[in-house]
Amino acid sequence: MEAALEKKIKKLLTRLSEVEHALGEPGVFDDQEKYRSLTQEHAYLTNVSNTWGKILRLQREHDESLAMLAVESDEEFIEVLKEEIAKIEEKLPKLKQTLEGLLIPPDPHDHSDTIIELRAGTGGEEAALFVGDCLRMYRMFADRQGWKCDVLLATFSEVGGCKEAVIGLSGTNVYRFLKYEAGTHRVQRVPETEAQGRIHTSAITVAVLLEPGEDEGIVLDPKDLRVDTYRSSGAGGQHVNVTDSAVRITHLPTGAVSCCQQEKSQHKNKEIALRLLKAKLAELQRKQKEEELASTRAQQVGSGDRSERIRTYNFPQNRVTDHRINMTMYNLDAVMDGFLDELVMSLVAHFHQKQLEEES
Repeated sequence: MEAALEKKIKKLLTRLSEVEHALGEPGVFDDQEKYRSLTQEHAYLTNVSNTWGKILRLQREHDESLAMLAVESDEEFIEVLKEEIAKIEEKLPKLKQTLEGLLIPPDPHDHSDTIIELRAGTGGEEAALFVGDCLRMYRMFADRQGWKCDVLLATFSEVGGCKEAVIGLSGTNVYRFLKYEAGTHRVQRVPETEAQGRIHTSAITVAVLLEPGEDEGIVLDPKDLRVDTYRSSGAGGQHVNVTDSAVRITHLPTGAVSCCQQEKSQHKNKEIALRLLKAKLAELQRKQKEEELASTRAQQVGSGDRSERIRTYNFPQNRVTDHRINMTMYNLDAVMDGFLDELVMSLVAHFHQKQLEEES
């Protein structure tokens, strides 16, 4: 590892000790905002410390195995050592990549509450099934990260998929890791209903929205809102098509629309719809500011383009490809089980590098 990198890590480890000391101080709970900031920083620094410790341990084991290999004469033990060295050499680059992603300077929004909105696109029922698969993928990823995850909306299709789904997530680095998931996700697989075994291509769209903070001042004037109620539709519940519990809210000045039919209560559906609408309006505001500040196309690319096809999931070949960074992995089964770490860390590093290039 480079000397500059080691120096930076040692500085972070020193800061970890300081944060741990601060968290142990009497009265630490008195200032909840400060306490929350300290716990988030502690989680981040602990992650850096653990990853760095794994790298040092593997490097030490690698050096020891190489030293033993140089003097060993037993053929059987030589093969064992070679296998061990190969395993370490496979793990080390991935750990170093993870560390590099962690060392990217934090963003004020890294830990902000985040909403993910998934919608079926081309492909009919197969697209709806993939929305359900991706909903499960993100929920399992959230569980592995220790995040809180709430399903705010799920409109089921006739075959068991979801025409649309919305989840709210909160936790350490939730927006940092998920902000580049926005865009069109394409799936290639053989549908269960396909008798000839032909591969079909379907697509879904994913939107990633920051929940607005108090400082963003998203205030909704009732005069600017049109609230429509209607009967819920689709599979899944006795209340469906019985009462006018579903709510659609339109923000007249911008045309932004949010809907919810998740709950039996019209009041609760309205609360969720307002929450989604505020997130959409905050996103519009941020996008306008980004466009005003962006002097070149490169800066806009750095924020992630929500309209482009970003990823392809090929089930027959167990392959997932992210087209923005030309990254292909042959562990789609693991990715769909929520093991998104390598993908999201690579994206964070890629777009950070883009930003550095633009600034220079």
